[in-house]
Amino acid sequence: MNAASSISQIAGLMADPKRSAMLWALIDGTPRPTDELAMMTGLTSSSACAHLSLLSSAGLLRLEARGRKRYFRLATPQVGVAVEALASVLLATDKRPGGDALQLPMSMRRARRCGDHLGGELAGELYHRLVVAGWLDGGEGGLVVSDEGRKQLAAIGVYIDALASRHRHVCTICHCNEWSDQGPHLGGSLGKALLTLFLQSGWIREQDGSRVLQISADGVQRINGIGRVTTLQMG
Repeated sequence: MNAASSISQIAGLMADPKRSAMLWALIDGTPRPTDELAMMTGLTSSSACAHLSLLSSAGLLRLEARGRKRYFRLATPQVGVAVEALASVLLATDKRPGGDALQLPMSMRRARRCGDHLGGELAGELYHRLVVAGWLDGGEGGLVVSDEGRKQLAAIGVYIDALASRHRHVCTICHCNEWSDQGPHLGGSLGKALLTLFLQSGWIREQDGSRVLQISADGVQRINGIGRVTTLQMG
């Protein structure tokens, strides 16, 4: 099957509102049983099974049998990326005032992979703190790590000189503004190095088949402490 035929087939499957609603319900990577998906989309169990069978046959969903129940999840992270991309096109083109904005599940809004680096609200907050703390200088056209930033990042195990010797773009700004809760965050080798640090430290962990990142209680405290400016209280 050539690319055009493949796109046409997948687009045809996703064009059905009930099937697209099922895919959106699974966007966070959580497996859901047939009856739950039927309830979420307003279908009978038999109708839901028919739609799920079509999506599974096309390679968009993966079936997991758990006892007598059948659970479905997105077959690959790439399916989730495609669904998100289509949804973001809708948001970008629909300029009607008062239109309902699609919302990502809370788990995806908080922290998820954005390519090879951290995305989501957690990443946006981290980027903002690094700028306020003076660890990063410049703007969108030329973001650089300051001397203070080099020292502080080295203290947590991220060495800018080593990154600069291996990569051309140490830090870049990524904008994932297709979702209302997203803001600019760090990309480049620094963004990648920070994500690697968080994963290796056990502060966050990846979820199979999804870009969702699970944050541990220790991870929340540790990551939120990076770039934190201590304000002196006047007594």
